[in-house]
Amino acid sequence: MYKILIADDHPLFREAIHNVVSDGFPGSTILETADLDTTLALTREHENLDLILLDLNMPGMHGLNGLISLRNEAPTIPVVIVSAEQDKQVVLQAITCGAVGFITKSSPRPQMIEAIEQILNGNVYLPSDIIRTQQSTTRHNLPESIIATQQLQALTRKQLMVLERMTRGESNKQIAYNLHIAETTVKAHVSAILRKLNVHNRVQAILSASDIDFNTYLRR
Repeated sequence: MYKILIADDHPLFREAIHNVVSDGFPGSTILETADLDTTLALTREHENLDLILLDLNMPGMHGLNGLISLRNEAPTIPVVIVSAEQDKQVVLQAITCGAVGFITKSSPRPQMIEAIEQILNGNVYLPSDIIRTQQSTTRHNLPESIIATQQLQALTRKQLMVLERMTRGESNKQIAYNLHIAETTVKAHVSAILRKLNVHNRVQAILSASDIDFNTYLRR
């Protein structure tokens, strides 16, 4: 059972997300707010929140400024953006500002449940269909520089396969299943990938590798 806060000013959408969480995570405690000030106040009252599902456009947010305020107020509570936005730049900026995931409001119910489950399990969730679009502008959008060729060449074939699966938004468990290896082995590969790519976390690795043609490197 989890304690989850839904922060969105649209009553119908709050109800829809409430139903998604109730169905996917029976017995969970679900709190709701409709503006940033109430959200901030509630995080002070409930420091044991497991997750905040945050809308970017509710009153008081002023875009990503609200996310930054929330991360400063409650740095230990994971925050996931749930938004109608489908602009890759917005997704990248949200992650840069501290969100651990980004879910589009148009996502099907099973995909939303899977995304929330991944995040509650300590993984990140990014909409791979958005991350892998607009490749012609990716170099201008990334907060970090593109991975150097020599960094990619330093990865083993199996590490490249794991990284490719990561860019698809797969969790360690899914990667282990798809590659027929143990989940502990996946974790070891992820740690090696972060070290070799000189990035600090999984999100940075995914974003930096979002437009790589993995076939080029896997054919070597």
